Amino acid sequence: QVQLVESGGGLVQPGGSLRLSCAASGLTFSRYSLTWYRQAPGKERELVARITSAGGIRTYADSVRGRFTISRDNAKNTVYLQMNSLKPEDTAVYVCNAQFISDYWGQGTQVTVSS
Repeated sequence: QVQLVESGGGLVQPGGSLRLSCAASGLTFSRYSLTWYRQAPGKERELVARITSAGGIRTYADSVRGRFTISRDNAKNTVYLQMNSLKPEDTAVYVCNAQFISDYWGQGTQVTVSS
């Protein structure tokens, strides 16, 4: 059974940082492209960052480029999202996705940026 479990969300002040983690099990992790999405209340789901299976290509939404960094550790079956210089508009539920032949989704972790 495939599981993706996110962690690391929480409440942070504007300008602060958080690091999200998504731990995967039940799949050959290194074969999967990994993507962080987010969804804020009343808004559509948005792709935040993606990293290819070999880790060679990273893609970012314009809204987070230069502030967020996606990385992966295939030995730990984990993908990370380092978020710096957080803004109130980054507030959302962040969900990780693993894609190879099939798509798998985590349950999400809430990130709230507020003073």
